[in-house]
Amino acid sequence: MNTKFDSSLTRFVEEAKRYPMLSPEHENEVALLWRDKRDRAALDELVGSHLRLVVKIARGFSGYGLPLSDLVAEGNVGVMQAAEKFDPDRGFRFATYAMWWIRASIQEYILHSWSLVKIGTTAAQKKLFFNLRRMKARLQELEQGDLSPENVAFIARELSVPEGEVVEMNRRLGGADNSLNATLGSDGESEWLEMLVDERPNQEVVIGNLEEGRRRKDLLGAALKKLNPREREIVVERRLKDEPATLEELSHRYAVSRERIRQIEVRAVEKLQKAVVAANISQPLERIAA
Repeated sequence: MNTKFDSSLTRFVEEAKRYPMLSPEHENEVALLWRDKRDRAALDELVGSHLRLVVKIARGFSGYGLPLSDLVAEGNVGVMQAAEKFDPDRGFRFATYAMWWIRASIQEYILHSWSLVKIGTTAAQKKLFFNLRRMKARLQELEQGDLSPENVAFIARELSVPEGEVVEMNRRLGGADNSLNATLGSDGESEWLEMLVDERPNQEVVIGNLEEGRRRKDLLGAALKKLNPREREIVVERRLKDEPATLEELSHRYAVSRERIRQIEVRAVEKLQKAVVAANISQPLERIAA
């Protein structure tokens, strides 16, 4: 299916092609330059190398009747916000972090642009707005009109929203929306259904997330071994437990002041961060040497 680009989007895509993809080591370098020294050239390189990601995510939301160039522009705002808050010391790639900011920025724009759909702003209502059409397609409820009571109950249960909100949202979307089988464009070959966003992660993303999780767990385990026993226990108790221990509890355990526990924790976390960054950079080099 072809998407017609307007001139502004075409220029954006051409601009994105100017930036090469960054290696993990170089990405970490420019991210640190931006975070620590506010180097504008580093920011330009970090953001520019992810403009392709902005376009890819924006195209996934093209089924809401808004210009693709506007969605890309909002996604660009999101990637800038991600760059402002990204911490390279945490050991994961910028794309993994930025995709959530890009999607959130685009979704907020879509919500504010749908003037015919006066929905609320709670997380559940947003989830309903962005998932209702996908759920209808899954249930083969593709015709306009009210949903069957059974399907209303199923959607409400799956999305954790009241049944009344499902009925109301379906009517609002139906009033401003065509059938999911309605054709798009002059060629008459594409349908609205083809444009809907599939919120499920694809197999590549699932496998990538699992590998990233295992890698981060291994990095953390290796970094923890570089701490002395007291530092390691304090970090585990304060940062890695579901119910963290208080400074007061640990001060009694080690017979020192709460401030001393806090100082040990801060120093240990700094050691962990340095160890993780060092291991994260050395691993790709080791694979190349092998």
